[in-house]
Amino acid sequence: KVVVLSQPDWHSVRDFQKFGRPKYAFLITAGNIDSMVAHYTAAKKLRHDDAYTAGGKHGKRPDRAVNVYTRLAKEAYPDCPVILGGLEASLRRFAHYDYWDDAIRPSALVDSGADLLIYGMGEKQITEIARRLREGEPVGSMHDIRGTMYAVPTKDTPFGGVECPSFENVCASKKEYARSCRLEQDEQDHVRGKLLKQRHGKVMVVQNPPMEPLTTSELDRVYSLPYMRAYHPSYEKLGGVPGIEEVRFSITHNRGCFGACNFCSIAFHQGRYVTSRSKKSLLIEAQKITQMPDFKGYIHDVGGPTADFRQPACKKQLTKGACTNRQCLFPTPCKNLIADHSDYLALLRKLRKIPKVKKVFIRSGIRFDYVLEDTKSHFLQELADYHVSGQLRVAPEHVADKVLEKMGKPSHKVYLEFLKQYYACCKKSGKEQYAVPYFMSSHPGCGLKEAVELAEYIRDMGFMPEQVQDFYPTPSTISTCMYYTGLDPRTMEKVYVPVNPHEKNMQRALIQYRRPENRKLVEEALVRAGRQDLIGFGPKCLIRPY
Repeated sequence: KVVVLSQPDWHSVRDFQKFGRPKYAFLITAGNIDSMVAHYTAAKKLRHDDAYTAGGKHGKRPDRAVNVYTRLAKEAYPDCPVILGGLEASLRRFAHYDYWDDAIRPSALVDSGADLLIYGMGEKQITEIARRLREGEPVGSMHDIRGTMYAVPTKDTPFGGVECPSFENVCASKKEYARSCRLEQDEQDHVRGKLLKQRHGKVMVVQNPPMEPLTTSELDRVYSLPYMRAYHPSYEKLGGVPGIEEVRFSITHNRGCFGACNFCSIAFHQGRYVTSRSKKSLLIEAQKITQMPDFKGYIHDVGGPTADFRQPACKKQLTKGACTNRQCLFPTPCKNLIADHSDYLALLRKLRKIPKVKKVFIRSGIRFDYVLEDTKSHFLQELADYHVSGQLRVAPEHVADKVLEKMGKPSHKVYLEFLKQYYACCKKSGKEQYAVPYFMSSHPGCGLKEAVELAEYIRDMGFMPEQVQDFYPTPSTISTCMYYTGLDPRTMEKVYVPVNPHEKNMQRALIQYRRPENRKLVEEALVRAGRQDLIGFGPKCLIRPY
């Protein structure tokens, strides 16, 4: 049995004592996103709401929640083990740059004072830990479980593995931080990943190699559990939980991502090895969705980290793991890549035939470079025929190749080729459909010159993006390492980083240059970039002179 103590009052220890001492342990997570990302915008301003809280109310969780909850659990029952898990703990498991402090913080294991940390998705780890706790084994001796981290006095440091630069060294040297980041990313592989160590003063934090991902049958078992597919009825009177609307009629079919964009945390959390559920499991879930009272016939998404990945990138990954010296799709697709949508298409065709299902949409991102590599399955045509609700969301992120290289994204010409083929498929299907791109401002490598290049592309597109994402340096990504150190950890070359808030505002304004409130910033940006030719009355000008 478990007690779910959801968003307890962290101002006192009372909520943690409400149910008595846990039989085995406190299991602590900050939720499905980092608590600091939940609370603050990329400009470090307090958010007004929280989609994962009843009524959308902000402020029901503390900053750096795993640290605060662990302190309270230890205060309530000092002898009770505390085990961390979830995204916040996983991404903060080593010494990491904290954007909100603008400083290096220690591993969450040390920072919180917890006894054990589970990183990654965690199903196998938690069942193994539960079994051993039930058999009476103390949590302090569980040092051999894959996908976990523990801390020991430096004299008890295990032999072997790879030692990252210490907490003290990464605080003192940005070059050492970049080196540590590279080692952490390289060993995040369940096949070839080695044990990692990092000294924090008199304590050594030890990461065991990653846990093997769940097999298809194991994933099916997890998804066959009797979920209610709703928030708890007690939240109804508080206004419900807004975040459920985005996912209640959606299906997750895969895990892991070999796309591994530098600004994304999925590869460091779930890994680059893709596993997927069986068609039988997915069809059973779809049938359950059709029985839900508010279902109108539309399955909103059949996706995951990347919607169109259904298998590992290549056969080599099965026995040797993902490569350390290159990525599967960047800078160009690997010659060993197996680009094949046939299994995904077979799944979508079966889902479309289920009674009561009118449409099956794909709203998770697709990798357009991966789509172009698949020349046999006609995925793009079926996508245009059946699975786009007027607008296909795609994420080129930028148009300047210099910036795309730092993002780990394909060259801009690849995106242009995708658009050409996509619109040809839409024309063939007789549908007026569009591609809506997501763009990011102020990513490392992007100066005003590259920001203006993006603004010119948006001008030529003929419409202005409604949403713009300022680069957000979240813990433990390669892009965050670039932001903090000014170095690319893959090559140790210097990278230009826009850190000045005013320059970041100018880059953001350039993407939405038509908005009157952005005019002054756009003009200043164009003058600074030496692009006064874009101020005038000509068809290519972004703004008119006063």
